[in-house]
Amino acid sequence: MKIALERLQKVLAGSGIGSRRYCEDLIRAGRVRVDGKVATLGMKVDPAKNLICVDGRKFTVSQGHVCLIVNKPKGYVSTVKDPQGRPKVTDLIHIPGVRLFPVGRLDYQTSGLILLTNDGELAYLLTHPKYGIWKTYHALVKGIPCPKALNRLREGVPLPEGKTAPARVKLLKELPGSQALLEISLREGKKRQVRKMCRYVGHPVVELKRVKLAFLTLKGLRTGEYRFLTQEEIKRLKDLARRKKNEHAPKIENCKLFEQKN
Repeated sequence: MKIALERLQKVLAGSGIGSRRYCEDLIRAGRVRVDGKVATLGMKVDPAKNLICVDGRKFTVSQGHVCLIVNKPKGYVSTVKDPQGRPKVTDLIHIPGVRLFPVGRLDYQTSGLILLTNDGELAYLLTHPKYGIWKTYHALVKGIPCPKALNRLREGVPLPEGKTAPARVKLLKELPGSQALLEISLREGKKRQVRKMCRYVGHPVVELKRVKLAFLTLKGLRTGEYRFLTQEEIKRLKDLARRKKNEHAPKIENCKLFEQKN
């Protein structure tokens, strides 16, 4: 029986090396070899037959994909390596034979919901902006934002990396000491975005916690705890991302004409 070959970056990402984009960067940098030769982006392989090495180490295909939801504490970085030697969110979990990586990032001082997985496809679907997955944060800020400030957050604010997309913003409560608790939901993930948005409207963040991603919440998880996602939850996440992409895709009225042009 003929084995269907798969693109090298997909094989690497699907077995826990990292996101597909990260695996593409590894290949471009010449850090991946197939049967002793430097790999090229887009080449197809059979991981059961081809000898694949990453940074000189033999690559083995994971026997299955897993995904965990973690209630990340403050003081942990959401990377697999840290030059400063700080605690990593991956230090909280050890599964023999399985290499996990974070899906997206929460900065060092931000706590809350983050996913760890060895499923590169899932990570890509949940982090690429074109899939528009909602992420919800609770932000304790200085001062009490006025309606105008809240509307500016909702409509988008100019940052050095570009104007932020429209967001969902609620004032949950006003607190003693001239502080307020905001709920902010985003469909994008610029670096330290919530903190930058709040600072821009004059209400710097004091504490920040991610409380929801798509339909997932931290219910039942104390700080530092985790649980495995069910296969049904994983399927639902992937279906949701693909549906979101299709909602934003241009409609093709004349399929025959499209086929002729392609």
